[in-house]
Amino acid sequence: MEETIPWDFTDPFIFGMLFLAMFLMVVIRYFILAGGFYAYFYVWAPSKWQSRKINQKPHSKKQFWYELKYSLLTSILFALLGAVTAVAWQKGYTAIYTDFNDFGVWWFLASIAIAMLIHETYYYWLHRWMHIPAVYRKIHKVHHQSMITSPWTAFSFHPVEGLLEGIILPLIILVLPMHPYAIVTHLTIMTITSVINHLDIEIYPRGTHKHWFGKHWIGASHHSLHHQKYSCNYGLYFTIWDKWMKTETPLYPVRFEEKTNTLNQ
Repeated sequence: MEETIPWDFTDPFIFGMLFLAMFLMVVIRYFILAGGFYAYFYVWAPSKWQSRKINQKPHSKKQFWYELKYSLLTSILFALLGAVTAVAWQKGYTAIYTDFNDFGVWWFLASIAIAMLIHETYYYWLHRWMHIPAVYRKIHKVHHQSMITSPWTAFSFHPVEGLLEGIILPLIILVLPMHPYAIVTHLTIMTITSVINHLDIEIYPRGTHKHWFGKHWIGASHHSLHHQKYSCNYGLYFTIWDKWMKTETPLYPVRFEEKTNTLNQ
């Protein structure tokens, strides 16, 4: 059933405005979250978190501009995918619903969890594929140029990788009923976790890696090892696939404990 809205998203001018709005939303979210984490951990309170810094070497002076360039390209692709998805929604091709009462609060929360699990599965295998040498050299190497990651690394991808990473949510909502706010929540969680994973500072409390949920949740200690070792720790949100496929390095709990036993919070 086609949604009744006041604009035709297929009109070139309206589509252009839709794309621009999507781009601004992606970029503003990226700058607020990446910038906020960078400002607190690297500008306002660096001494407090110094003992939890994973790599003691400073970031390259050129790294920020490199990451910003590729992050803006990624934002353009994410915005384009978002605009195309809006057209598909208007034409009735998606499972998006707008009346919250159609499915209720429990499905609202469950749809986010299901989307994250699907996203995790897709990303894990995509990530492993991108580490095939020939693919890595052409595509994924752009992201790994950030040997010492920062919050700004979160969206720093080759355009092909950005497209491949961004396309999964539009595919999910073709079949999975999701409220627009659930979609926004999922995208916000994705951005926050990506920023935290690339922060290069372990912010989670001591013992998190032994907690029933925490041991399945990825943080900076986990993902930093991927940027250093390359052939391990491929997960996005969760360690589930890494554990199942035995691609999680045993160095992870050692690093987590090393970085969290020095700061009482």
